[in-house]
Formats: sequence, C-alpha cells, structure tokens
Amino acid sequence: MTDISFEYLHKIAEQIIVICSLLAGFSIAVVANFLISEVKGRLLNKIMVFATTAASFFLITLFSMTNIIMRTTEGFLFKVSADDLLFPKLVGIISFILGIISLVTMISLSGWTKSRKMGVFTTVLGVLSLILILSMLT
Repeated sequence: MTDISFEYLHKIAEQIIVICSLLAGFSIAVVANFLISEVKGRLLNKIMVFATTAASFFLITLFSMTNIIMRTTEGFLFKVSADDLLFPKLVGIISFILGIISLVTMISLSGWTKSRKMGVFTTVLGVLSLILILSMLT
C-alpha cells in the first residue's frame, strides 16, 4: 500500500473541513428549527435525532481534519510520522461517513411529514443519493 504524502493529506483535510462546516451548519439549523417548533411527533423526533447525530459527526470530522492540518503544516513543533496521523484519519473518515448517512436519513424521513407520496419520493432520492455519495468516496 502506498503512503499518502503529507502535502496531499493536508489538501484533502482542507476540503473535508469546508464540506463538514457547511453540512454541520445545515444540520444545526435543522436542530434549531425543531427546538423552537411547537409541532410534536414521533417522526419529527426521529428527524431531530438524525440531524443532531449528523451535526455531531460532522463536527468530529472537522476537528479530526484540523488535527491533521496542524500536524502536516510546516513548522509544527513536533516531529510527525505517518503513524501519528492514523487515529485522526480513522476517526475523521468514520465520522464523515456516519455524518453523511445521518444527514441522508434525515432528508429521507423529511418527506413523510407531508404525505405518503412525498415520503416515498424523498426516501428513494435519499437511498439513491447515499449510494452515489458513498461510491464517490471510494
């Protein structure tokens, strides 16, 4: 297996931080809307759970990638080896994928709050989106 250069890893981490910042912000906005909403229901509670989960995973990814950027920036105070980056890479990748799954699940469930037809539409679109997104990550 080929090791990824620190420069390449640094650039990828920067891109993931931008993506996670936007997706975490979106998820947090959904949570904030549910917190001030007067509407109650089991389905809405599940959507809020998935929105909170997505926001949490994206924030974990954001800080994992920040750790990688700090360690791969020239002038970092300590000597860094590829092994030192294994844990933040692993945590970042796993939480990024779980964040995407949570976000797509939230979007898929959202249509069911309106009607059965809209629920089927958002679920099909969500499954298709998830498959395409995960296939692009490989």
